[in-house]
Amino acid sequence: MAVDPALFPLVQGSTDSEYFFYLALTYGLEYDPLTAVARAVGLIEETGQRHGVASPLQMTVATTDGESTWAFRYSSVGDSRTLFHNTEIATLKAQHPDHPVLHDLSEDTMVVVSEPFGDLAGAWREIPESTCLVVRGGRAEESAFRPISP
Repeated sequence: MAVDPALFPLVQGSTDSEYFFYLALTYGLEYDPLTAVARAVGLIEETGQRHGVASPLQMTVATTDGESTWAFRYSSVGDSRTLFHNTEIATLKAQHPDHPVLHDLSEDTMVVVSEPFGDLAGAWREIPESTCLVVRGGRAEESAFRPISP
């Protein structure tokens, strides 16, 4: 079992996403999210391939510490589902003038979604395959994401 034995009693369900979360916690999610997720993905891929699963993982996943958000788009086969972030919150506010939630957001708000809502040109930027997006202080930075062998 790869999950830290101290964390295992906290696992309440049997979903793959919950197990992935505790695996990432085991690898240091609270201190270094990029490395922790890369190690969790590396273990899942190695285990799957060892058992004859050619493409064991497809994910779009995000985590936050309350100040920064890390969003990942990755799949073993190199063709995961989509992930987007807004370009400017003002654009979304203009597109949805009657949506009260958007009008309560500050101008440096970054929205990360699996599918863009609305069709206003330039409102959304697709996060490329095999990428980690880090959102901090209203700024978004992308970096290549690769699994790490645990």
